[in-house]
Amino acid sequence: MNKTFPLKLSGLEPLLITPEINFVNIGERTNVTGSKKFARLILNGDYEEALEVALEQVRGGAQVLDVCMDEGMLDGEAAMVKYLNLIASEPEISRIPIMIDSSKWNIILAGLKCIQGKGIVNSISLKNGEEEFLHQAKTIKKFGAAVVVMAFDEDGQADTYERRVEICKRSYDLLTQKARFNPADIIFDPNIFPVATGMEEHRRNALDFFEATKWIKSNLPGARVSGGVSNVSFSFRGNNPVREAMHASFLYHAIKHGMDMGIVNPTMLEVYDDIDKELLERVEDVFFDRREDATERLLEFAETVRSKDKKEVASEEWRQESVEIRIEHALVKGVIDHIIDDTEEARLKYQSPLKVIEGPLMDGMNVVGDLFGEGKMFLPQVVKSARVMKKAVAYLEPFMPKAGDEGYEVSQGKIKKVLLATVKGDVHDIGKNIVGVVLACNSYQIVDLGVMVDAQKIIDEAVKQDVDVIGLSGLITPSLDEMVNVASEMERQGLKLPLLIGGATTSKIHTAVKIDPVYSGSVVHVQDASKSVPIVGESIQESGREVFKEKVKTEYASLRVAHEAKQEAKQLVSFGQAVENAADLSATKPVVPKSLGRKTIGFDIAVLRHYIDWTPFFSTWMLSGRYPKILEDKVVGNEAKKLFAEANALLDRIVEEKWFEARGVYGIFPVQRIGEDVEVEADGNPTFHFLRQQGKKGKGVPNRSLVDFLSPKEKDYLGAFAVAAGIGMEAKLAEYEKAGDDYNAIMLKALADRLAEAAAEYLHQKVRKEEWGYAEGETLENEDLIREKYQGIRPAPGYPACPEHSEKATLFDLLNAGEIGVRLTESFAMLPTSAVSGFYFAHPESKYFGLGKIGKDQVADYANRKGISLELAERYLSPNLAYTPEIKPIEQL
Repeated sequence: MNKTFPLKLSGLEPLLITPEINFVNIGERTNVTGSKKFARLILNGDYEEALEVALEQVRGGAQVLDVCMDEGMLDGEAAMVKYLNLIASEPEISRIPIMIDSSKWNIILAGLKCIQGKGIVNSISLKNGEEEFLHQAKTIKKFGAAVVVMAFDEDGQADTYERRVEICKRSYDLLTQKARFNPADIIFDPNIFPVATGMEEHRRNALDFFEATKWIKSNLPGARVSGGVSNVSFSFRGNNPVREAMHASFLYHAIKHGMDMGIVNPTMLEVYDDIDKELLERVEDVFFDRREDATERLLEFAETVRSKDKKEVASEEWRQESVEIRIEHALVKGVIDHIIDDTEEARLKYQSPLKVIEGPLMDGMNVVGDLFGEGKMFLPQVVKSARVMKKAVAYLEPFMPKAGDEGYEVSQGKIKKVLLATVKGDVHDIGKNIVGVVLACNSYQIVDLGVMVDAQKIIDEAVKQDVDVIGLSGLITPSLDEMVNVASEMERQGLKLPLLIGGATTSKIHTAVKIDPVYSGSVVHVQDASKSVPIVGESIQESGREVFKEKVKTEYASLRVAHEAKQEAKQLVSFGQAVENAADLSATKPVVPKSLGRKTIGFDIAVLRHYIDWTPFFSTWMLSGRYPKILEDKVVGNEAKKLFAEANALLDRIVEEKWFEARGVYGIFPVQRIGEDVEVEADGNPTFHFLRQQGKKGKGVPNRSLVDFLSPKEKDYLGAFAVAAGIGMEAKLAEYEKAGDDYNAIMLKALADRLAEAAAEYLHQKVRKEEWGYAEGETLENEDLIREKYQGIRPAPGYPACPEHSEKATLFDLLNAGEIGVRLTESFAMLPTSAVSGFYFAHPESKYFGLGKIGKDQVADYANRKGISLELAERYLSPNLAYTPEIKPIEQL
C-alpha cells in the first residue's frame, strides 16, 4: 500500500487506514438484503430494536457499518434517513464510519445528508455511462465521502481478469482526472464470484479476483479493494466446515494480493493454520485453478466432511435384492435416495399404484411398526421411515384411480382413518404430529386438522371424513376443559367414535374423572406416541372393541371412586389459616436494580445454542436419559448420538442461513405488595394476583405463595420477561411439510423450543448479573444453570407455583410483548409456540414449589381480587380445585 495515500474515514472517531491495519471488517447485518432479521424489524417499524443490530455489529468488532434499505416494500429513502438519524443519537454506534449502501441514487443522496463524519458510498458504476458516473462522483466528493466503485460498465459485470482491469482502470482515470477525486477515497469491488460450480467459465473466478486485486494495487495508486467474501463459497451452502475453510483461505490470499477491506461473517471463518491440510489443498487447487479435476476433488472431499455429522454411507449390497426387499430396506433404514426409482419399478411390476401401497409399502411400514413396538427402532428412525413412505405415496398419487375409474370403489375403506386435532385455544402440535407419524407407520390414514380447532369443526370433519377414531391433543391446562367440552358435544350430537386424549397436561386420572363421565363412547388416555398404536387397534377392531371399551370404562370408574375417596381424606386448612402460616422472609432487604423499566433484546442463535438443555430435546423424541450420559447409553446411545449430530447440523444451517430469529422483552419494575397481590408501578398500575398453598403442613413448614418473596413492608422489585424463538420459520416448515419431511419439520420445531428455553436462561443470567446486579460475581457453567444453582427464580404463569394462565395477559400488557411478535390465544397459549414468559424474583430464599389443591374459599377470594366471576375462576383453576364444580362452556361465562 502506498503510504502517501492513507484512507481517512470517521464517525465520531477517526479511522485512519494505513498499512499497519491488515484488514478492515465491514459490519453486514444492518442490510435489509443480507439479514432477514434486520429486514423484518425495519419493515415492522421496529427501528429501536433494529438499532440493537447495529450495536451488536460494533461490539462484535465492525470497523465500518454497512446500512442498506433497498427493499421493494419499503420507502428506502425515508427508512435510510430515520435509521441514520437514530444511529447519530447513539455514540457507541456513531463513533465508527457509515457505509451508505444502495443501488438507488436518491437513497444514497438522502443518506449522505444524514451521516456524521466521513463515510463511504456503496456504490457507483459505469453501467449507465460516464455522464451519470461523473455526476454522482462529483456529488459524493462535495459531501466528502469515499466511494465504492463496482467493476461494472455499459456491457455488464466484469467476469474475467481482463474485464476487471479494463473497467477499474477506466473508472480510476475518470474519477481522478475529470472528477478530481482523491485516489485514497476510491475503493474498487472487482466482484467475488462463486467457485467450484462445475461450470467451465467459473474456473478462474478466484484467481482472476486475486490477480485483478494485485494489478489495482500496483497500477492505480491509492485505490483500495473490497468485496463480499461469502460469495466465493456459494456452491457449498449447508456445509459449514468447507465454507469456513474457503473463507479463511480466500481472505488469506486476497489480503496477500492487496485486498484492504470487505464484508466477512466472523462466525464463518476458520483459522487458516487450523484448516485440515487435505481440505486446504483441495480448496486452493480450486482457487488457483491448479488441476483439471480440482472442482470434482473438492466436491468429493466436501461429502466426506459433511458425512462426519451424518450417518455413515450404508453398504450398497441391498440394491441387488428384489424390489420388495429394497423398499422394505429403504423404509426401515430411512434411506430416501432410491425410493422413487424403486416405487416406479414396483408400479410397473404390480400394474397398480394401489397394490404397491397396500403391498410392499405397507408391508415395509408394518415391519417398522413391529420393530418400534418391540423397542428395536426409536422414534427418530420411525419419523425418517415415514418421510420415505410419504415420498413414495406422493410419487404414486398421479397414477391413482379417481372417482368413477375402474377399481376406485375396491380401493376405498381398507385403511382406517384417525382424526387428530389440537383443541381450541392451544397451539402446540409436536406431540400430536409424532403420534400421527407413528400411526401412519402402522397403516393408518391420518386426518390432521392442525391446532386451535373448535369442537364443532372436529365433529363435522369426523363425520365428513368418516373417520374411525378421534384424537385430541393439548399442552396448556385450559385445554383440559376444552377436551371436556368436545366430549360433551360428541355425546350431544350422537357420535360413538373412540376418543383418544393426549398431551403434556393430560393424565389418566383427569381423563377418568372429567372426560369419561360426559361421553358414552370409549375414552382413553394415551400416555405417549408408542402407546397410540395398540390403543387405536383395540379401539376399532371388529371383534373386541366392545370388550375393550367396557374394560376401560370399568377401570376409569374405579379411578373416580378412588379419587373421590382420596379427595375427602385430603386435609385443607382454611384460606385464612394458610395466610397466617405464610413464610416470613421480610428480614432480607430488597436489592435495588441497576436498571429499571422495559427493554427489548435480539438474541444471537449462535450464542443461545450454548445454553441449550438437551435432555428435554431427547425426551421429545422419546429417548430416555439425561444428556450427556444418554449418548453413551447401552440401549439408546447410538441413536441418541445420530440424533444429536443431526440436530447440531441443522442448528448450523439455522445459524448460517438465518432461518429464524429469537427475540425477547424484559423489565424490572418497582412493586408494592398488597396482601396476596402485587401492584406494579407502571402505566395503569397493573396487578398480579398470586395463589397460596392450602394443604395442611407439618410444624414449621409454611403455606407458600410467590408473594412471600416480596417485602410486605417496603417497596420491592419484580422482573418480567417474554422470549420467543422460531420467529420467521414458517416458510422453512412449509417447505418441509410440502416435501412430506416430518423428520426435519419436527426437528426444526423441537430446536426452536429448546432455543426459546435457552433464550430464557441466557436472559435470566443477564438480568441477575447486569440489569438487576444482585449476582454480579456469578460464575456458573451451563450445567449449573440447568440445575438452577443460581440465586432467584423465574416462575411462569401456568406452571406449579402460579398455575393460572390468565395472569399472562397482565404480563404481556406490562411488557407490550406484541412488539417482539409474541401474542396470546383466547386460552392464553403463546404464539409462536416456541415461547417462554414469566417473572423474576431475586430474594435469596426464593424457590420453586407446587400450589397443590385449593379450596372454594381461596377461589372465591381470588375471583374477587381479580374481578371475575367465581365460575370463570373455577374454570381457570380447575386442575387445582379440591372440589368438583360444574364447568360451563367458556362462551357462557
